[in-house]
Amino acid sequence: MQSIGKGMVAGFVATVVLSLLMMMKAAMGLMPELNVIAMLSNMMGEASSVMGWVAHFVLGTLVWGGLFALLAPHLPGRTYWLKGVAFGVVAWVLMMVIAMPMAGAGLFGMALGVMAPMMTLILHVVFGAVLGGVYGALHPQASAINPAAPHS
Repeated sequence: MQSIGKGMVAGFVATVVLSLLMMMKAAMGLMPELNVIAMLSNMMGEASSVMGWVAHFVLGTLVWGGLFALLAPHLPGRTYWLKGVAFGVVAWVLMMVIAMPMAGAGLFGMALGVMAPMMTLILHVVFGAVLGGVYGALHPQASAINPAAPHS
């Protein structure tokens, strides 16, 4: 499997984990105003959450997974999971300065309260760690620093 394909597999797994955490957050009643699926649906002009979920998985699998595969050799970190954490933080910043304002939540989602940036940062760090960890597991013969070098 080529690197981008492995990135997409890792992106899908990371998106499943992120989705489960989002559902747990909702089930516990934590920050109900922070509903990324509803935000995505609304941004697409859809009342149904189905399109929000589709967009969520397309972004996590194809966009972030594929992009991670392309950028992994250049990201900071000695292991793929650390590279994933760095990537997750970058994805979080982009969400905070592009997607949140587009969704009407303001810069860094501050219209949703001060906990919004903290909650989304935690979720993105977990997403990145899983993304990098799975991607690294799909590359057992390569190290994160030099993908051509064997693990020691």
